[in-house]
Amino acid sequence: MAASTFTSSGLATLATGAYPELHGIVADTWYDRKEHKPVLASLEKLQGTTLSDEVMSADSRNRIFGVGGALSSLELLTGRLPTRLFSMLSDGEYEGRGSGPAMPWFEEYRQANPPGRLKGAGWQVLGGSKSVPPLRTLTADPDRPETFSALYRSSPFAQAAQFGLLRDLIGRERLGQGPATDVVAVSLDSMALLGYEVGADSPLMREMVLHLDREMEALLTLLDKSVGAHNYILAFSAAHGAVRQGGEPRARYAIQGEAVARSIQQALAAQYDVKNTRAAYVERYVYPFLYLRLDSLKRSYIDTREARTQAGRAALRVAGVAGYYTADGDCSHTGEWLRRFRNSFHAVRSGDVMLAYEPECVEDFGAGRGISYGSLYNYESRVPLILFGGPFAPQSFDYAVESTDVAPTLAHALGVAWPSSATGRVLADALASG
Repeated sequence: MAASTFTSSGLATLATGAYPELHGIVADTWYDRKEHKPVLASLEKLQGTTLSDEVMSADSRNRIFGVGGALSSLELLTGRLPTRLFSMLSDGEYEGRGSGPAMPWFEEYRQANPPGRLKGAGWQVLGGSKSVPPLRTLTADPDRPETFSALYRSSPFAQAAQFGLLRDLIGRERLGQGPATDVVAVSLDSMALLGYEVGADSPLMREMVLHLDREMEALLTLLDKSVGAHNYILAFSAAHGAVRQGGEPRARYAIQGEAVARSIQQALAAQYDVKNTRAAYVERYVYPFLYLRLDSLKRSYIDTREARTQAGRAALRVAGVAGYYTADGDCSHTGEWLRRFRNSFHAVRSGDVMLAYEPECVEDFGAGRGISYGSLYNYESRVPLILFGGPFAPQSFDYAVESTDVAPTLAHALGVAWPSSATGRVLADALASG
């Protein structure tokens, strides 16, 4: 379990078998002290190999493909040695990149599935009458083309396009029918994008899940037919869950990061700036990480560990803040909270203090609407895991497993080395052979 349940962090954990403490992808965005600016999670910042990297290293004939939304997320899943990646651009079109022979079928797919054909389309209830008004319409405004793109990418239409591309890839490239191992990493982000806007308990989210179920059924049918029911492995999981949209007033659950940083600065100044020199003690706050001005602390001969703890305690006095963990290992909580904090705290990238908000509280953004991800609560940190086909037996278990267990288990099933930083375990109970 981790305290950092951002998309990039979760995908990196699934791919490497390690938590952010080791793989270094502590959030979607964090502050870089050397560059003096926030930086985005990316493959070049991933510390350690992925399962796909190990598959490619095991045999040069093996192939790695990726199908997904944002390229940065897809790269975290596939690693550094993919054969070909197919990612969705901001306008909903797909692009392909990678090595190997040309794939003319991909351009055929793009030409046959332009997102623009769905401008003005209605998102109907699955299985409902066409006479019923749509749940949502993919509005197309010539003056604001980004509106349609956002609606499309967070809809079942985009999800269906992704699965259509995946099925074409399996069929046209004859995946799983050669002498070596083929791996396809799929990053489904339409539901995550929708969740940002409407939260977990929206009727739109429930409809998206039903559409996902239909797409998974079609995918399994294709695999059974083209590869054979016992000749493939499918691992299904998630980077994170989602909080509810929340009720009104928004101020009850939306927290402004600037207010958090300002409160901590005021508290530290009151504690240490006795001569009123207006010293700055907070360098940056990028949820959930606080970065202090270490130079200011050093000049004033302030104990860094004490200052970090004081900052954490000051944050607890801000409405909505529920816990803290410092770079020295000091924490407002013990037990499971402490473990989740430790798993997510990177010695360099996480700064000085990591904060946790109260349940359903989120970082304020998006013109007063929407949610954000990243909390340590069970609604975000507990995700489904399904291991299907190949060596896995049809059974279920009531005990908890970790996201770090996925990569070692799949590495064992494929007969390849574990990713370099993996700390999980092989889920032997899930194997048909035990």
